[in-house]
Amino acid sequence: MGQLNLFTYLPSSSPAHGLDVRCKLCCLSLMSIATFRGGPVPLALITAMVAGLLITAAVRPLTLVGELKLFFLLVTMVFVSRSVTTGGEPVITLFGISATHRGIVEGALLSWKFILVMLMGIVFAKTTKPSHVKGAVQWFLRPIPLVPENRVAVMISLFLRFMPLILKQASEVSQAQQARCFHLEKNPVKRLVRLTVPLLKKTFESADRMALAMEARSYSEKRTDPAFIRSGREPLCLALCLLVLGLSFMV
Repeated sequence: MGQLNLFTYLPSSSPAHGLDVRCKLCCLSLMSIATFRGGPVPLALITAMVAGLLITAAVRPLTLVGELKLFFLLVTMVFVSRSVTTGGEPVITLFGISATHRGIVEGALLSWKFILVMLMGIVFAKTTKPSHVKGAVQWFLRPIPLVPENRVAVMISLFLRFMPLILKQASEVSQAQQARCFHLEKNPVKRLVRLTVPLLKKTFESADRMALAMEARSYSEKRTDPAFIRSGREPLCLALCLLVLGLSFMV
């Protein structure tokens, strides 16, 4: 499973695949709020739920860790930064920099929350077709006046389709630079610029080709969207998410 497949829809018969996309969007919103609001007990419950969804969605743990190594590096930096900048009783001191007990606990909780939000996004992306997301966004925005729901839905759908492509292109650029020994460059600014510029160029070129292809096929915002299909488990899922949300505010 490559980087392209980690954030793309994968057909399956898992429970998450069968849910109405509108229910999945509501559950994702509720669980995200519960994640950032909750403490260790709600986070442990959410972790168990997300782990079960990842298993049923056929996401391999080793592949997940390998593809998200840069994200985990960012989370580690957040943890270290929170550990050494939060006041309290020092626990570890290295080179004159002290990590406090309060900072370690807060950093661990914050990192845990970031990881959970990322994993929930992966579960949603792997179990939901972009065309269904487009229909759900239109459904939610239709009652709001002065909001072009069709245009907004198309933009979100295209973003979901382009995100895995951008990640693949970033991997290709990085591999090409490593083949030219650019990884030996010590200046982090040069490394970032050399990665960002060709990546942006490739992204804009892909967007131009996509726009030309859509114009050539007379693409219109007003299209017949797929019908919403309910599995019958939507009320139970919403009730469970509301329960977790309530628990995150009480505990």
